[in-house]
Amino acid sequence: MATRPIGEADRARVAAAIRAAEAKTDGEIYCVVARQSDGYFFPAACMAMIGILLASLAVAFVSEYWWVSIRLPHFIMKQLAAAVAVLALLWLVPALRIHLVPWQMRHRAAHDNALRQFLGRNVHRTAARTGVLIFVSLAEHYAEIIADVGIDSRVDPDLWEDTVNDLTAHARQDRLAEGFVRAVETVGAVLAVHFPVSPGDANELDDHLIEI
Repeated sequence: MATRPIGEADRARVAAAIRAAEAKTDGEIYCVVARQSDGYFFPAACMAMIGILLASLAVAFVSEYWWVSIRLPHFIMKQLAAAVAVLALLWLVPALRIHLVPWQMRHRAAHDNALRQFLGRNVHRTAARTGVLIFVSLAEHYAEIIADVGIDSRVDPDLWEDTVNDLTAHARQDRLAEGFVRAVETVGAVLAVHFPVSPGDANELDDHLIEI
Protein backbone atom coordinates (compact mmCIF):
# COMPACT_ATOMS: atom_id res chain seq x y z
CA MET A 1 0.00 0.00 0.00
CA ALA A 2 0.95 3.64 0.28
CA THR A 3 4.43 4.42 1.51
CA ARG A 4 4.59 8.16 0.82
CA PRO A 5 3.81 10.18 3.96
CA ILE A 6 0.51 12.02 3.99
CA GLY A 7 1.33 15.70 3.70
CA GLU A 8 -0.55 18.79 4.78
CA ALA A 9 -1.92 19.31 1.28
CA ASP A 10 -3.34 15.76 1.28
CA ARG A 11 -4.91 16.25 4.70
CA ALA A 12 -6.46 19.50 3.50
CA ARG A 13 -7.90 17.74 0.41
CA VAL A 14 -9.52 15.02 2.49
CA ALA A 15 -10.90 17.53 5.01
CA ALA A 16 -12.34 19.64 2.18
CA ALA A 17 -13.96 16.56 0.65
CA ILE A 18 -15.56 15.66 3.99
CA ARG A 19 -16.92 19.18 4.46
CA ALA A 20 -18.28 19.25 0.91
CA ALA A 21 -19.96 15.86 1.32
CA GLU A 22 -21.46 16.70 4.70
CA ALA A 23 -22.85 19.98 3.36
CA LYS A 24 -25.42 17.88 1.46
CA THR A 25 -26.44 15.47 4.23
CA ASP A 26 -27.27 15.10 7.90
CA GLY A 27 -24.88 12.13 7.98
CA GLU A 28 -21.33 12.21 9.33
CA ILE A 29 -18.17 10.88 7.67
CA TYR A 30 -15.07 10.04 9.68
CA CYS A 31 -11.73 9.02 8.13
CA VAL A 32 -8.94 7.15 9.91
CA VAL A 33 -5.64 5.84 8.57
CA ALA A 34 -3.47 3.56 10.72
CA ARG A 35 0.15 2.76 9.97
CA GLN A 36 -0.31 -0.67 11.59
CA SER A 37 -3.11 -2.25 13.62
CA ASP A 38 -1.09 -4.48 15.95
CA GLY A 39 2.44 -5.01 17.22
CA TYR A 40 2.28 -8.75 16.33
CA PHE A 41 5.11 -9.75 18.69
CA PHE A 42 3.32 -12.70 20.27
CA PRO A 43 1.72 -14.07 17.06
CA ALA A 44 5.04 -13.74 15.24
CA ALA A 45 6.90 -15.39 18.14
CA CYS A 46 4.41 -18.26 18.13
CA MET A 47 4.86 -18.82 14.40
CA ALA A 48 8.64 -18.64 14.80
CA MET A 49 8.59 -21.22 17.59
CA ILE A 50 6.50 -23.54 15.44
CA GLY A 51 9.04 -23.10 12.65
CA ILE A 52 11.92 -23.93 15.00
CA LEU A 53 10.07 -27.02 16.25
CA LEU A 54 9.43 -28.26 12.71
CA ALA A 55 13.03 -27.59 11.72
CA SER A 56 14.21 -29.50 14.81
CA LEU A 57 12.03 -32.46 13.89
CA ALA A 58 13.44 -32.44 10.37
CA VAL A 59 17.01 -32.37 11.71
CA ALA A 60 16.21 -35.21 14.11
CA PHE A 61 14.78 -37.42 11.35
CA VAL A 62 17.65 -36.66 8.95
CA SER A 63 20.21 -37.39 11.68
CA GLU A 64 18.50 -40.67 12.46
CA TYR A 65 18.40 -41.61 8.78
CA TRP A 66 22.12 -40.87 8.30
CA TRP A 67 23.06 -42.42 11.64
CA VAL A 68 24.42 -39.14 12.92
CA SER A 69 24.54 -39.06 16.68
CA ILE A 70 23.50 -35.83 18.41
CA ARG A 71 23.58 -35.72 22.15
CA LEU A 72 20.22 -34.71 23.56
CA PRO A 73 21.54 -31.90 25.84
CA HIS A 74 23.39 -30.36 22.89
CA PHE A 75 20.30 -30.66 20.71
CA ILE A 76 18.11 -28.93 23.30
CA MET A 77 20.68 -26.19 23.90
CA LYS A 78 20.77 -25.44 20.17
CA GLN A 79 16.97 -25.25 20.10
CA LEU A 80 16.98 -22.83 23.02
CA ALA A 81 19.70 -20.72 21.41
CA ALA A 82 17.72 -20.54 18.18
CA ALA A 83 14.57 -19.56 20.07
CA VAL A 84 16.34 -16.83 22.02
CA ALA A 85 17.99 -15.48 18.87
CA VAL A 86 14.69 -15.34 16.99
CA LEU A 87 12.85 -13.70 19.88
CA ALA A 88 15.59 -11.11 20.23
CA LEU A 89 15.45 -10.38 16.51
CA LEU A 90 11.67 -9.96 16.60
CA TRP A 91 11.98 -7.66 19.61
CA LEU A 92 14.70 -5.50 18.06
CA VAL A 93 13.31 -5.40 14.51
CA PRO A 94 9.52 -4.94 14.78
CA ALA A 95 9.13 -4.63 11.00
CA LEU A 96 9.87 -8.36 10.65
CA ARG A 97 6.95 -9.48 12.79
CA ILE A 98 4.08 -8.90 10.39
CA HIS A 99 5.78 -11.04 7.72
CA LEU A 100 5.50 -14.10 10.00
CA VAL A 101 1.79 -13.61 10.64
CA PRO A 102 -0.84 -15.19 8.32
CA TRP A 103 -2.85 -12.67 6.31
CA GLN A 104 -6.09 -13.83 7.97
CA MET A 105 -4.69 -12.79 11.35
CA ARG A 106 -3.51 -9.45 9.95
CA HIS A 107 -6.94 -8.70 8.53
CA ARG A 108 -8.61 -9.72 11.79
CA ALA A 109 -6.36 -7.31 13.69
CA ALA A 110 -7.13 -4.52 11.21
CA HIS A 111 -10.88 -5.22 11.37
CA ASP A 112 -10.78 -5.17 15.18
CA ASN A 113 -8.91 -1.87 15.02
CA ALA A 114 -11.57 -0.46 12.69
CA LEU A 115 -14.27 -1.43 15.17
CA ARG A 116 -12.31 0.18 18.01
CA GLN A 117 -12.04 3.39 16.01
CA PHE A 118 -15.74 3.31 15.15
CA LEU A 119 -16.71 2.98 18.80
CA GLY A 120 -13.86 4.91 20.40
CA ARG A 121 -14.30 7.94 18.12
CA ASN A 122 -18.09 7.96 18.78
CA VAL A 123 -19.01 7.45 15.16
CA HIS A 124 -21.89 5.34 16.49
CA ARG A 125 -23.27 8.16 18.64
CA THR A 126 -24.52 10.66 16.07
CA ALA A 127 -28.06 11.90 16.63
CA ALA A 128 -29.58 10.04 13.67
CA ARG A 129 -27.18 7.06 13.85
CA THR A 130 -25.85 7.94 10.40
CA GLY A 131 -22.11 7.99 11.05
CA VAL A 132 -19.82 6.27 8.54
CA LEU A 133 -16.20 5.34 9.21
CA ILE A 134 -13.73 5.05 6.32
CA PHE A 135 -10.74 3.14 7.67
CA VAL A 136 -7.38 2.12 6.18
CA SER A 137 -4.61 0.13 7.87
CA LEU A 138 -1.51 0.40 5.71
CA ALA A 139 0.72 -2.40 6.99
CA GLU A 140 -2.07 -4.95 6.64
CA HIS A 141 -3.17 -3.66 3.20
CA TYR A 142 -6.66 -3.42 4.62
CA ALA A 143 -9.54 -0.99 4.19
CA GLU A 144 -13.08 -1.06 5.52
CA ILE A 145 -16.21 1.06 5.64
CA ILE A 146 -18.36 0.74 8.74
CA ALA A 147 -21.77 2.41 8.65
CA ASP A 148 -24.04 2.89 11.63
CA VAL A 149 -27.46 1.23 11.77
CA GLY A 150 -29.26 4.30 10.46
CA ILE A 151 -27.64 3.98 7.03
CA ASP A 152 -26.21 0.46 6.78
CA SER A 153 -29.61 -1.23 6.41
CA ARG A 154 -30.46 1.01 3.44
CA VAL A 155 -27.31 0.46 1.40
CA ASP A 156 -26.37 -2.51 -0.75
CA PRO A 157 -23.21 -4.07 0.77
CA ASP A 158 -21.78 -4.32 -2.76
CA LEU A 159 -21.58 -0.52 -2.87
CA TRP A 160 -19.37 -0.43 0.22
CA GLU A 161 -17.27 -3.28 -1.19
CA ASP A 162 -16.76 -1.48 -4.50
CA THR A 163 -15.80 1.70 -2.64
CA VAL A 164 -13.29 -0.21 -0.51
CA ASN A 165 -11.81 -1.85 -3.60
CA ASP A 166 -11.36 1.54 -5.24
CA LEU A 167 -9.76 2.92 -2.07
CA THR A 168 -7.28 0.05 -1.80
CA ALA A 169 -6.46 0.34 -5.51
CA HIS A 170 -5.50 3.97 -5.00
CA ALA A 171 -3.48 3.08 -1.91
CA ARG A 172 -1.51 0.48 -3.86
CA GLN A 173 -0.64 3.20 -6.36
CA ASP A 174 0.58 5.43 -3.51
CA ARG A 175 -2.40 7.75 -4.03
CA LEU A 176 -4.01 7.31 -0.63
CA ALA A 177 -5.35 10.85 -0.35
CA GLU A 178 -7.05 10.55 -3.74
CA GLY A 179 -8.54 7.24 -2.61
CA PHE A 180 -9.93 8.83 0.53
CA VAL A 181 -11.38 11.73 -1.45
CA ARG A 182 -13.16 9.40 -3.85
CA ALA A 183 -14.45 7.23 -0.99
CA VAL A 184 -15.73 10.31 0.85
CA GLU A 185 -17.50 11.51 -2.29
CA THR A 186 -19.17 8.13 -2.78
CA VAL A 187 -20.24 7.83 0.85
CA GLY A 188 -21.43 11.45 0.83
CA ALA A 189 -23.58 10.83 -2.23
CA VAL A 190 -25.21 7.83 -0.56
CA LEU A 191 -25.87 9.75 2.63
CA ALA A 192 -27.32 12.69 0.68
CA VAL A 193 -29.87 10.39 -0.97
CA HIS A 194 -31.10 8.83 2.27
CA PHE A 195 -30.45 11.69 4.70
CA PRO A 196 -30.44 15.02 2.85
CA VAL A 197 -29.27 18.01 4.85
CA SER A 198 -31.89 19.64 7.04
CA PRO A 199 -32.01 23.17 8.49
CA GLY A 200 -29.90 23.53 11.60
CA ASP A 201 -27.85 20.39 10.95
CA ALA A 202 -24.93 20.25 13.40
CA ASN A 203 -21.46 18.95 12.62
CA GLU A 204 -20.99 16.16 15.19
CA LEU A 205 -17.60 14.70 14.23
CA ASP A 206 -14.21 16.08 13.22
CA ASP A 207 -13.80 16.68 9.50
CA HIS A 208 -10.08 15.99 9.21
CA LEU A 209 -8.20 12.78 8.48
CA ILE A 210 -7.14 11.02 11.69
CA GLU A 211 -3.73 9.34 11.61
CA ILE A 212 -2.81 6.72 14.22
